[in-house]
Amino acid sequence: MARYLLSRAGQAVFVIWAAFTISFVVLFALPSDPVAVMAGPNSSLSPAELDAMRADLGLDRPMTEQYVSRLGAVLQGDLGQSIQSREQVSHLIGQALPQTAQITGAGLGLGLLLGTALAVGASLVRWRWLQQLLMSLPPLGVSLPSYWVGLLLLQQFSFRWHVFPAIGNEGPQSMVLPALTLALPAGALIAQLLGKSLQSELLEGYVETARAKGVTRPVVHVRHALRNAVLPALTMVGLLVGGMLSGSVVVETVFSRDGLGRLTTQAVSGQDLPVVQALVLLGATVFAVVNLLIDLLYPVIDPRIAREGRRRRPPVPAAVGVPV
Repeated sequence: MARYLLSRAGQAVFVIWAAFTISFVVLFALPSDPVAVMAGPNSSLSPAELDAMRADLGLDRPMTEQYVSRLGAVLQGDLGQSIQSREQVSHLIGQALPQTAQITGAGLGLGLLLGTALAVGASLVRWRWLQQLLMSLPPLGVSLPSYWVGLLLLQQFSFRWHVFPAIGNEGPQSMVLPALTLALPAGALIAQLLGKSLQSELLEGYVETARAKGVTRPVVHVRHALRNAVLPALTMVGLLVGGMLSGSVVVETVFSRDGLGRLTTQAVSGQDLPVVQALVLLGATVFAVVNLLIDLLYPVIDPRIAREGRRRRPPVPAAVGVPV
């Protein structure tokens, strides 16, 4: 068990380091000049003054020196200073993160609830035509782009029925439509994967044994088959976190919310490299930590994983993608 935990923790650390390194190399290789962008096209600053600003920001140093300096600062908890606003990047992210975390967490929780309910409900119905109808909904939901779902919800619930506010971050009601926009594609993906896994588990011999012992149909589906079928779905949840974080950029733009999405848009358009890199690092950290927590859940669900000291993740069908 200890070997399993150390292996998963080491993989999480590697993912975070790789994200930092790759983002640094890509941003360093960009032909743009952040200082020139910050000064603007009509700047009255002389070339010497622009060079002094580059030196003050450390942008005039060689790549390896900048990398070692940035990595050392990050390891000490210093994410640097925004080129555009000259504020600490940690402060900017600290202001934006709670808003994004609220809608992402609510969207993921609602997606899990909707997807699990649809998959289990489809497995319990006795009518073949209704089961096929229910299982045809997830592929439809996966194919819908987030921005289209958001605009449709805005049209119906804000502009036509005036149930929820269209824009802003004020109050719990403002979270409903953004969270639902993230939840529908995520829930459809979970239902699609969990439904297929449930159908496969219901054909196993232990299910027939439970039925022969007189166990009721709902108990067989929920208590026996669902426990084994949930493993591949848990794997997909870890992947969904990254997809939902990137999807929050679109959702927060559609609903005019302040959060990491708007901060990302501003940082990319302004070529604010420290902010962009910090956001990439944050996304990789969240992704790695969530997947690590999911890995730690596997031995709880299936004790054979702990006995082996290692595990192979349940396969995710190649046709199933992560919605953005």
